Amino acid sequence: MPSVFKQFAAKIPPLPGARELLAYLTEAKIPWAIATSGHMRTARGNIENLGVNIEKSVVVTRDQVRYAKPDPDLFIEAAHRLEIPIEHCYVVGDSIWDLLAAQRARALGIGLLSGGYGEDELDRAGAYRVFEDPSDLLKHIDELGGRRPE
Repeated sequence: MPSVFKQFAAKIPPLPGARELLAYLTEAKIPWAIATSGHMRTARGNIENLGVNIEKSVVVTRDQVRYAKPDPDLFIEAAHRLEIPIEHCYVVGDSIWDLLAAQRARALGIGLLSGGYGEDELDRAGAYRVFEDPSDLLKHIDELGGRRPE
């Protein structure tokens, strides 16, 4: 990979609230995974910027499945690794391709407006709910049943 790419990729900050959302899910003992159409060699920097330990977390990249989005392979593999039926999973994505793949996998799709698609486009692609970004999703996590154990 060119060093210029590595240099700039390492400086791309995560979306607002992304680290906090993953920390909340971990604290609440809600299993989570990262599934990306990127190859590991290009996605690694962004994933590590989230504070995710790739060796200890469930991370599925394009080079680990047969087809990428809009096929559901990434999400089905992530659910398999989490040992959770895909029908019990939420897929959080910021593109119509994420939401189409979620539907094809039989998962519930949650849209984020951070990918350049409008709310109406994400709704038409099958989003159950649409949020501005991970921070907004975290503010409304109770709407999705994400509560800390008492």
